[in-house]
Amino acid sequence: MKHLKIGSAALLMLMFSQAKSQKTAFDKPDQPAKCKNIREGKFLRPNYPEGIWYMTIKDNIQTEYLNNGKDFIKSTLVFVDDCNYKAIVLDMTANDNRIHIGDVFSNKIVETQDNALKIHTKIENSQYGVVYIKVKK
Repeated sequence: MKHLKIGSAALLMLMFSQAKSQKTAFDKPDQPAKCKNIREGKFLRPNYPEGIWYMTIKDNIQTEYLNNGKDFIKSTLVFVDDCNYKAIVLDMTANDNRIHIGDVFSNKIVETQDNALKIHTKIENSQYGVVYIKVKK
């Protein structure tokens, strides 16, 4: 049953992220990819208002804020190398049955362009893509 829930969640996230990520073109990707851009900062997703979702990363702690900042999902980041990292869910207030404390997401930065990062995320047997836009300081 757990696999069914995770699979359903991943499929739903895949559909939304694919639809949204197609609007962010990587027509002149950085060579090589600027993977270290993920290490710290504030990130948005294309076409998502900040009130729906935004993320901060500082000191290897990733916090995703939802619901106008009322809910969060906090994860620790473990970097395998510059472009590959794991996010392990530590704490959350978001009422989301698809994600649980202790879940491990494997992430690979596959492409960057300027302040945009394209990431492939995998949990168990599900994989999806997402685009983050780093807010310039």
